[in-house]
Amino acid sequence: MKRDPSRRSLTPWRVSALAALLTLTLGSSAQTSLRWQPANPSLPTPVSTDAVARGQGSDGTAPQGLGIGAPANANVRVQPLAAGFDVQQFEAMAQAMVADQRIPGMAMAIVHNGQILSARGYGITDVRNAEAIDAHTVFRLASLSKSFAGTLTGLLVNDGTLRWDSKVVDYMPGFQLVDSSAAHNVTVADVLSHRVGLGHNTYDRDLENYADYRVLTQKLAYAPMTCQPGTCYGYQNIAFSLIGDVVFAATGDFYSQEVQRRLFKPLGMNDASLGLEGITASARWAKPHVRARGGWASVTPKPTYYQLPPAAGVNASASDMAQWLIAQTGHRTDVLPLPLLATLHQPLVDTPSEIRGSSWRRQRIGSAGYALGWRVFDYAGHRVVFHAGAVQGYRGMVAMMPERDLGIAVLWNSESGLPTGLLPTILDRAIGMPVQRWLDVDGFDDPGLYASEGVGPARDINGSNAQKSTAAPK
Repeated sequence: MKRDPSRRSLTPWRVSALAALLTLTLGSSAQTSLRWQPANPSLPTPVSTDAVARGQGSDGTAPQGLGIGAPANANVRVQPLAAGFDVQQFEAMAQAMVADQRIPGMAMAIVHNGQILSARGYGITDVRNAEAIDAHTVFRLASLSKSFAGTLTGLLVNDGTLRWDSKVVDYMPGFQLVDSSAAHNVTVADVLSHRVGLGHNTYDRDLENYADYRVLTQKLAYAPMTCQPGTCYGYQNIAFSLIGDVVFAATGDFYSQEVQRRLFKPLGMNDASLGLEGITASARWAKPHVRARGGWASVTPKPTYYQLPPAAGVNASASDMAQWLIAQTGHRTDVLPLPLLATLHQPLVDTPSEIRGSSWRRQRIGSAGYALGWRVFDYAGHRVVFHAGAVQGYRGMVAMMPERDLGIAVLWNSESGLPTGLLPTILDRAIGMPVQRWLDVDGFDDPGLYASEGVGPARDINGSNAQKSTAAPK
């Protein structure tokens, strides 16, 4: 899994504000009044979601054009994509990355205003037995799976089956931490926002050495704690996956069954699955690749993190991710109500390490937080809901920008970092940022290719024109 080297939050969270979130349920119109205080004060302040449920923005008026995360930022009006947002250029960049096997293959989905602009595959599934990747080729999502865990839990809270402040010990009586009183205070929301109180990536190394998940959950009783539950951030995979046990205890159904029933099936994610058996049973799936002498070598998917369905168990195609983005951007309210999305996308704790790392993070991210299975960034003054994932041979990134009602997913079947530059390239074009070369792709040296004012047509998952209007409505 991708390591998160950050330390505990630099900004203590107000206990009263946190309590306001945890004592409310999605079964009522008022879900959370928690306010995130980003480092960049110019960002719009999220309004309370009880106002959103009433159809009101921060000024008490009905918000217009609610898009992704807009319930949590209901005073933000959806704006058109900047001139020059050209989907065909992004598709050409993706195609250039698979040329000469700089990476074996990838898939990308872009949605806007609830419509699919692009959902395609590029390159090949396996360097040893090449098949073309298409919109229905399945990839392993790794930590992108965490947003599914948060969303499923939210649906159960919405039903009244769980509460955000439900205690883990009420569903797992054997759950223990080194501080017994702390164990009794860990809530569902703490688990989903990495605020259990443990150090980062507790026992991940053991898992990578094929230790059993059940054994590791018992070892949590001996793991050092860095803070009391709910008061600091420590990225987890083992502890995060306790939510699967809570779901089973609360519903009587296995976590994977609930995800299939409540999310995959109603959203039309027809290629999606969970677990190693799920991906290998797919009609076409992208094999993981690691670096080898002279290029790439495909390997057998490592089963370790598949032990953790909530943290890293989902497999999906570009077509599936397009439907997931449409739902997460507020266009499938029959499945995911807007107030639920508001709560899921509302950050609960600072994650300052996300500002460091790659050049685009250092230059674009002003502040960062973690919500319920999602990260939230101030991206050059614009709110972005984000997550990345990585396991052996697979990488992926998802981002949504509320004010442009835009969603992007990029998946690839290798350990290359090359495709990561595609995401900030697309985000920059969406908001009209000055051209910056985030992507090292041959054939795109001409600045005109980055600065073109032309706008490409929207495309459906088969590559044909999906609509006559341009991708950037005027």
